[in-house]
Amino acid sequence: MKTRIKELRARDHLTQQQLADKVNVRRETIVFLEKGKYNPSLKLAYEISQVFALSIEEVFQLGFD
Repeated sequence: MKTRIKELRARDHLTQQQLADKVNVRRETIVFLEKGKYNPSLKLAYEISQVFALSIEEVFQLGFD
């Protein structure tokens, strides 16, 4: 799964730890999400999208190509 988390964090001046704290996960979870090595639960995807005031679809993209 592709994400825009790294780009959005930079836009909002958030560290991985700050984002992790906002959504109650470990920093490593954010690292794995950014690298596309972890697919979030719907709840986590929703919480992350809320932090950036975007829809889930604007933050996460299924990589079928």
